Amino acid sequence: MGHVLGVLLVLLAGLAPALARADELRLWHAYRDAEAAALVAIVEDFAARTGHRVELLAVAHESFGSKLAATIPRGQGPHVFIDSHERLGDYRQRALVGDAGPALGPDAVYTAQSLAAVTQDGARWGVPLSAKSVALFVNTALVDQVPPTLEDIAALQLPPGVYPLAYEAQSAYGHMPLLAAFGGRMLAEDASFGFVGPAAARSLAFAKELVDRGAVPRDADGALVSDLFRSGRAAFAISGPWLVGQLAGVDFAWRVVPLPIVGETGQPMRPPLTVEAAMLSPQGAASPAAIDLARALGSADAAALRQRLAGTLSVRTDVPVPEDSPVLAGFRAQAELAAPMSADPAMRSTWEPAFRAIRKVLRGQAEPADALAEAARRFADVRRPPPAAASPTPALLVLGLGMLLVAFHLVRRARDPEARRALRASLPAYRYVAHSVVVVGLLVFIPLIVGAATSLFAGRPGEGYYVGLANFVEILTARGGPLLATGSFWFVLLVTFLWTAVNVVLHLGIGLALGLVLSRPTLRLRALYRVLLILPWAVPSYVTALAWKGMFHQQYGAVTGLIYAINDWFGASIEPIAWFSRFATAFAANVATNVWLGFPFMMVVTLGALTAVPADVLEAAEVDGATRWQRLTRVTLPMIRPALAPAVTLGAIWTFNMFNVVFLVSGGDPDGSTDILVSEAYRWAFTREAQYGYAAAYAVLIFLLLLVTTRLPAWLARKGAGR
Repeated sequence: MGHVLGVLLVLLAGLAPALARADELRLWHAYRDAEAAALVAIVEDFAARTGHRVELLAVAHESFGSKLAATIPRGQGPHVFIDSHERLGDYRQRALVGDAGPALGPDAVYTAQSLAAVTQDGARWGVPLSAKSVALFVNTALVDQVPPTLEDIAALQLPPGVYPLAYEAQSAYGHMPLLAAFGGRMLAEDASFGFVGPAAARSLAFAKELVDRGAVPRDADGALVSDLFRSGRAAFAISGPWLVGQLAGVDFAWRVVPLPIVGETGQPMRPPLTVEAAMLSPQGAASPAAIDLARALGSADAAALRQRLAGTLSVRTDVPVPEDSPVLAGFRAQAELAAPMSADPAMRSTWEPAFRAIRKVLRGQAEPADALAEAARRFADVRRPPPAAASPTPALLVLGLGMLLVAFHLVRRARDPEARRALRASLPAYRYVAHSVVVVGLLVFIPLIVGAATSLFAGRPGEGYYVGLANFVEILTARGGPLLATGSFWFVLLVTFLWTAVNVVLHLGIGLALGLVLSRPTLRLRALYRVLLILPWAVPSYVTALAWKGMFHQQYGAVTGLIYAINDWFGASIEPIAWFSRFATAFAANVATNVWLGFPFMMVVTLGALTAVPADVLEAAEVDGATRWQRLTRVTLPMIRPALAPAVTLGAIWTFNMFNVVFLVSGGDPDGSTDILVSEAYRWAFTREAQYGYAAAYAVLIFLLLLVTTRLPAWLARKGAGR
């Protein structure tokens, strides 16, 4: 009896954590700083009032959707999660969200825009919490009154070096308020590409006029807009609540007002409105406790707390803006004029083609109508239906035949007495490497097999179906377009080969030269030089890439500063270079960054290889009358070649897949022409309808290319030696 009780106690002890977790509500969010602190206070109050335990988990915004898709179908995800409403369409398609209607209060306590944002097919899929949109920030030290129209703002006479307006003119999101003023939209009602037609073309032409006349900075991103306004170099800025925290401590007064009217159309600039909502997973929608939690998150008390602690704008009509918060009042006035962002899954597919079209127009590389027509074609290409389903029978037959051949071979080996004796003799060695085989299998071979298998499927995540080699056919046939069109596999492959060859040659040349110099025993301070020259290799590549991207900025980069200095010193008239507007200069910027990152590796390998060159051999060559060049080319280089060959191979593989530099420095500009295979695969996986099967096919092709190009030289060398 005692043994039975002991076993029961052990079982209860083991089940206790699981039972506790079953009674626990899981809440996911992507908040930070003040917003996270306000959420913690709200959840703690809910737990104290109801007795429910709530597990809070902060998830990075970039990976929020993918983590939900990986956990909710398995019952391991959150009961409640807080996210932006524009993802609702995607979440509904993946069955990641449940009906939140029971958690909402009366319609009258929410703004009309917030209810429209969370409503689809007559149902409410989230509890509206807060609203965010861009508005107009005003530097009242530079301007007393806000001009009524955008044209009047652009015509302001300001001190030299001060822009009338700073906003992200090159981004699709930044262009949407201007597009709305001209009567256009990014996505049509029928989920087709809406950024076409006379209204869209005129909005682009208007934006280009602002840039060309110097009223708006060229190639401005969010960081530059913030920096210009904080430093007093912009009288107005179009930005969102994220800029407020960066303005603490500035030495001028500022305020927030709604965006101006565009005089040409007489219509106000209407920014897209993002509504953050508490959403219920299907598991949460079936839990009364989770519904209570979502209701508490959207309550009036919680909204007031968020406004007070985090400065977020409430969407509840019964929660007034604090009288001591003119900034929130400005955002509230703007939110009333904003239009909710479309929650259709097709909206995500508009960003990349629209972004490229806007950049081409602002840089003078295309007319608005032509750029928008090309953007529409790209949108249609991404949105076109995936390949038709194929029968897996042929693949299964091939797989089965292969397994039979392997089994037949193993049986033959097992029946061979010599093979059995060799196996028994090798068992101790197998025990030594068994753990390594398991680790390599789990971390290398299984992901490779899964990736290869994924390339044979198509469809949205969770809805994939077998298509055989159709993804490979589409890639190799450029999806039915010209084989060497920008973005096609063959064009990107040529760019990748050029990228790899140029970088490896420069890595090897610079690294070899520096290694030879630093190996000289008479060189003073060579230890210091070695440390300094290894530093580029030690710094994380993404940090270096972002630093070099800033240096290549046409207006404020260090390279432009150097050009201005040369003009001042020598009386020259060199114009600043738009590095990312042409293929040659954008490619050169990428190469310069990657060479900075890569030459230290070759230098270190060269230094190590040179230590193996016997001094007496060099002395004998010198005695025989060999010149320095002859000693280098006839003695030193042949002796260090065996050490350099694998380093060159490894460097070529690294460079072939150097995603960070290409993605962070040029971003594929201009118009995707500097993308390499790995960055193109990334775009198909994460910016183009999450086409993981298509991206996996790219990955398989990359693997095969590297396998062939790295093994082919060794095979040819062995074949030549056999002759």
